[in-house]
Amino acid sequence: MGDSTATADLDVALEKHRTELTGYCYRMLGSSFEAEDAVQDTLVRAWRSHDSFEGRSSLRSWLYRIATNVCLDMLTAGNKRARPMDLTDSTPLAQAALSPRPDNTWLEPMPDARVLPTPQDPAEAAVAKESIRLAFMAALQQLPPKQRAVLILREVLAWRASEVAELLDTSVASVNSALQRARATLAEREGEGAEGSVSDPLDEEQQKLLERYVKAFEGYDMTALTALLHEDAVMTMPPFDLWLRGTADITGFMTTIGASCAGSRLLPVQANGLPGFAHYKPDPEKGGFSPWAVQILEISDGRITGFHCFLDTQRWFPLFDLPLHLEAESDEVEKSV
Repeated sequence: MGDSTATADLDVALEKHRTELTGYCYRMLGSSFEAEDAVQDTLVRAWRSHDSFEGRSSLRSWLYRIATNVCLDMLTAGNKRARPMDLTDSTPLAQAALSPRPDNTWLEPMPDARVLPTPQDPAEAAVAKESIRLAFMAALQQLPPKQRAVLILREVLAWRASEVAELLDTSVASVNSALQRARATLAEREGEGAEGSVSDPLDEEQQKLLERYVKAFEGYDMTALTALLHEDAVMTMPPFDLWLRGTADITGFMTTIGASCAGSRLLPVQANGLPGFAHYKPDPEKGGFSPWAVQILEISDGRITGFHCFLDTQRWFPLFDLPLHLEAESDEVEKSV
């Protein structure tokens, strides 16, 4: 009886750390699915070797050590996940072609609820949200793996240099040096794609902007949409490497190659610390609406600066617990009037 109680207690103790460990592994790996695999591997390793855990550090520190090793092993393949604008120049609409790249090329979206534990401190919550935004995540992926770990542990999770040195089996001096180099790399990248200045929670102006966006998008009103987009707004569509810059090319794309999205429906989602939407487009075969993309929006100074559409709906919609079909709203009322 005692053993089964101890096992259950250990399961509960380990499970408490799942969300924050998923956030850590996601920042390290840039992939939602690899992050969840890494955490599962971490918890299994911890469960198996718990008898040898001597309690010299806290259970949390020990789990982060295991998770770091799992992530560093996964990163030895050298794959750096990226956004389309990290890989190619923008394409003029006249030359737009939809060329997919393999899944492991792309920085992946992540639902807030899977990576953001509920913190007591609003300042901590703000840092956690900012550190999963797409621009910051893309910058992290440019760092060598150990620098990435140091930066996340020191700057995002606020560990002391001595704690990070112990976790990585290195010296405080080398932790400080890695942190300086990581900060310098991030500073060089600042301004390469607006991270947005989204407040948390959204302020009234941002809420109204999103309401106007939904109305313009669902109505496929390009004049209204143009008024909401920054003149240098960027649109991306992984797994395609095409990306567009500027209102004319974005709305031009939407009315030509993307014309079948007219009459779509948007449902709000929380992803990467930013406002987003599940985009369903009309399904001419089944009726109703079928999944098309998870959209994540970057907002700055009252305009939309980034409009990122993740199209692999068979992967993303289950991850966000979204239905794979929406019924058409009944028009019986109209018929009876």
